[in-house]
Amino acid sequence: MGRAVRPTSGLLLILGLLLLWEASARLGWVDSPNWPPLTGVLAALGHDSLSGELPLLVGGTLWRMFAGLLAGSLAGVVVGLLFATLPVTARLFGLVVELVRPIPIPAIIPPLVLFLGLDNTMKVTVVALTAFFPVLTNTVQGVRAVEAEAVAMGRTFHLPFWRRTAFIILPASLPYIFAGLRVALALALVVTVVAEMIAGEQGVGHYLVMMQFAGRAPEMYATVILLAVLGYVLNRGFLAFERRALHWYFALGAQNE
Repeated sequence: MGRAVRPTSGLLLILGLLLLWEASARLGWVDSPNWPPLTGVLAALGHDSLSGELPLLVGGTLWRMFAGLLAGSLAGVVVGLLFATLPVTARLFGLVVELVRPIPIPAIIPPLVLFLGLDNTMKVTVVALTAFFPVLTNTVQGVRAVEAEAVAMGRTFHLPFWRRTAFIILPASLPYIFAGLRVALALALVVTVVAEMIAGEQGVGHYLVMMQFAGRAPEMYATVILLAVLGYVLNRGFLAFERRALHWYFALGAQNE
């Protein structure tokens, strides 16, 4: 077998690409006023960060993202539990969910603008809809994967439906739910920025579009780099939280290896 790829290999690749970026701009390999050197982009990022402009924009974007993520995830878990434990709800509302789910999120933004305006309510609603479907799907799959013996034991002890759901089905479904939450988290950041780009006068997305229209390439690329780092940090933070919240699940997996 070949040697395993070390984690530092990815970092070295990124550093190599960044050096190539700097060299291509400095040495004229890419002759364009819209391709600034990396050092200029980093300088713009540092200036806008120290001035407080970017941190304020990032804070607003994260607030809208987490508000929509929380609302959509809670709704996805509740509806997913109902779909999986009460088949009548799936028969009644399943078709509606399947019709709405394939609609691209950018296509939903214009109708929501007409109904909700350009304020935070519209953006939070868009993010909530984005987070709802992956969490719903994973919750349903998680409930269906619960061992029948565990549910039967709850019935043997005459536990009411809500107690079986809260103390047996839901905890056993958490690994699936967290997988859906991880997908929803990545999508939530993307959709929040897209909503700010299409409709609004706040947030990182609006700032990115304004820098493009103003022809300020360093600030534009700096914003893209900031979003990449932000997405990476959010993902790593969620993974750490998942391992702490599901420590029993990962410990069981390590024992079975």
